[in-house]
Amino acid sequence: MSLRSVSFFLCTVAFLIGTVLPLRAAEPVSPLEQSISETLDLWREGRYEQLFERLAHRGKTSREQFVKKMRDTSIRPACCWQKMEDFKVLNEKRTQATVYFKLGLEGTAIAQDSSTREFKLSHEEGIWKMQLADVFSIAGVSGKKTRHSSRKNKSKSNPYHN
Repeated sequence: MSLRSVSFFLCTVAFLIGTVLPLRAAEPVSPLEQSISETLDLWREGRYEQLFERLAHRGKTSREQFVKKMRDTSIRPACCWQKMEDFKVLNEKRTQATVYFKLGLEGTAIAQDSSTREFKLSHEEGIWKMQLADVFSIAGVSGKKTRHSSRKNKSKSNPYHN
């Protein structure tokens, strides 16, 4: 064998090993994790109309109200591997599940912020859905309408005023 043939053979073997081994190392992603990842991608991309459809327990919040509130916040999921870390399924039933993971966030006051917590999911329309209240909570958005009153209680607004 010539040196050129040996070099070609070794390069080919190295290439094949490099492409096959990562496929074996990758763990299969659960339907729960895949569904949440897709939901977080919609949020990150600013596709709020589609995000609204992927959320459960929407209550009286309309699509229009949801989109407006989400556009008013700068907080969104981080990209890539920072989006979801340490994903664990705590409980899974036919129509409900509880998962726990660290959600990386961007657009907060802290450069690399995150929220590590449990999320309750509902299986509806063939997909696992996050709850709207969880998205509002993470985004720093209130789900309630604020009521403005013309009367103010002076003792509450200024503790030093009698």
